[in-house]
Amino acid sequence: MKSEKFAGLFLPVGGGVLRYLRARILAGISAACVAVLLGLSPAHAEDALQSLINSSAPTEAAPKPVDSSQGIAAVVNDKIISRYDLEQRLKLIMATSGIPNTPENISRIEPQVLRALIDEALEMQEAKRLDVKVDKKDVDAEFDSIAKRANMSPAQIDEYLKVNGVSKSSLIDQITADIAWNKLVGQQFGSLISVGEGEVDDVMQRLKEESDQPRFLVSEILLTFDNPAQEQEMVSGAQRLVDQMRQGAPFAAVARQFSQSPSAANGGDIGWVHASQLPSEVAPVVQKMDIGTISDPIKTLNGVYVLQLRNKQTGLGPDPMRDQWVLSHILLPLSANAPAAAVERRATETTKFVKEFKSCDGLQEQIKGYLGGVAGAQQTVTFGELDAKLRSALSKAKPGEILPPIRSAQGIEMVAVCGHKADDTAMPTRDTIEDNLFSQQLSMMARRHLRDLRRDAVIEVR
Repeated sequence: MKSEKFAGLFLPVGGGVLRYLRARILAGISAACVAVLLGLSPAHAEDALQSLINSSAPTEAAPKPVDSSQGIAAVVNDKIISRYDLEQRLKLIMATSGIPNTPENISRIEPQVLRALIDEALEMQEAKRLDVKVDKKDVDAEFDSIAKRANMSPAQIDEYLKVNGVSKSSLIDQITADIAWNKLVGQQFGSLISVGEGEVDDVMQRLKEESDQPRFLVSEILLTFDNPAQEQEMVSGAQRLVDQMRQGAPFAAVARQFSQSPSAANGGDIGWVHASQLPSEVAPVVQKMDIGTISDPIKTLNGVYVLQLRNKQTGLGPDPMRDQWVLSHILLPLSANAPAAAVERRATETTKFVKEFKSCDGLQEQIKGYLGGVAGAQQTVTFGELDAKLRSALSKAKPGEILPPIRSAQGIEMVAVCGHKADDTAMPTRDTIEDNLFSQQLSMMARRHLRDLRRDAVIEVR
């Protein structure tokens, strides 16, 4: 069996890096496009278009000055976490999670963010003790991967962080800690795990027996606590996150930054599950939830769960979240302070581009007719890994179409749909089940080890 697996199957615990960096809004699109996007009548679309043309492109608020006193937020053994470190991580989370950047929200999430920084300090100290090294090329590769998933260049991410007042080192520190911890956990515990044939057989048998039972497409956030004294703190923290998500913060973005489950790296997505696969305290809640809703915090023995029910169905069948889509990103550059005439010209070009688009085969040739236009290479992506807003738009599209254009700080952006392959799996394979069992055991060992590190550490919160 797969007792020699390493951290490639293990997803980050506590934190995680951003996948989609930009909050995009509609602006500068032709009247026809506005009508399609907003469901307006042509007359109302003309009014909306004029309003958008008269407005400037989205701009970022100037970063607030950082306290130069470099006060201490916490001391972890001999490692100081400064107020500057904490403020930078808060800014990073605000810029990437969709949580509004207000003093009240910052105050609410600060305890969870500080706890994550403390955990990262413990992880890096343990990595140093065990001589686990992180190569710069690994960090650079992950940074480039983030850029690719966000349809941005590394330079664009640098600029995005800059305009939000975030030091690049804050993101690099988070990436480095994730990589180090993954390597450490894989090296220390991977060889101790052996998933037996009988365990796989038991799961497959249970799935067959439940094949006619409801199953649920679920995303999760898990906040763990080490002792009863921390329990109420985690419940309160979870409730604050629930409040923010119910007000519009994307569940996936919040999960990536705060969840301590392995699913954090996937935005909390745990796929389709039956009630029997969930913790006993969680299953009854999921069974009563409506599609699209977010649960209140759910207490379990050692953690607090928050769930989002994305879909449900009866019986096994193809999973749309595993559908494969081939996409190409298109950009018609337009500066943030472009004059009205330039905005109108790009709006006209956008309408023309969408109208003339036939397929991705001719995309590179078509883009040559638009000054400065760029069409990215075709990329195959899994539907469930995409941002919720992009999934919503994509679910209404088919190959040979362009998703509704959007105005960003870079210009007018579009996504061309080049291909689609529906999921055709009705039952997980043995390898998939084995991988999941392995990952669950490795995750449990990781959480236990981090709990032990916290217990033995000298931690002073100022």
